[in-house]
Amino acid sequence: MDLLQFLAFLFVLLLSGTGVTGTLRTSLDPSLEIYKKMFEVKRREQLLALKNLAQLNDVHQQYKILDVMLKGLFKVLEDSRTVLIAADVLPDGPFPQDEKLKDAFSQVVENTAFFGDVVLRFPRIVHHYFDHNSNWNLLIRWGISFCNQSGVFDQGPHSPILSLMAQELGISEKDSDFQNPFKVDRREEARSRSASEEAGEEVHFQHRPFPEGPEGRGETPEERGEAERDPKRPADLTIPV
Repeated sequence: MDLLQFLAFLFVLLLSGTGVTGTLRTSLDPSLEIYKKMFEVKRREQLLALKNLAQLNDVHQQYKILDVMLKGLFKVLEDSRTVLIAADVLPDGPFPQDEKLKDAFSQVVENTAFFGDVVLRFPRIVHHYFDHNSNWNLLIRWGISFCNQSGVFDQGPHSPILSLMAQELGISEKDSDFQNPFKVDRREEARSRSASEEAGEEVHFQHRPFPEGPEGRGETPEERGEAERDPKRPADLTIPV
């Protein structure tokens, strides 16, 4: 699958909400219960897309794809938020019956969860684009709050994604035992760092002599994963605002 095909697939994934048709009466809110089953199908599609992206094994392409994808995701989230607020749809209220409102509800829930997947699997790339975008920050804070109150994530297999995402982004305080379950290793971070330089970041390194081998400069301790970063060293990346 080439870059254009992959981007087209992602946009279809972002724009296609999981609407609920029918009003079968079960327990509590029947429409919500039906939607939650369809939500599970959507989540499998999203995770498959990210698995394919991770297997691309080309950080430069990943930056390009995620740049376009994140812009599309937050545009959908912003438009859906506008629709729901205008109609006074509350996240903990009855599941909407109007088709337009159903789509907006599902797009908020699904794209917020999908963004959480992306944040945890590609944290360095996401921070590069997200950290200095105040509008995105406000939108995802609203999205997380909406999802927490929606009942879609209650006691389900996807409930941890909201908390992990909030902690990774610094929206909520990190638990003492917080750990990103998809954290990349040092070698992957080194490849991401190289790609982010080409994406236009301003990079500040503390220069240190490297051991020379028969083929030139040896690997840094970070690249070998042999040492933790010295806390006194400046941050690897400073992204200009």
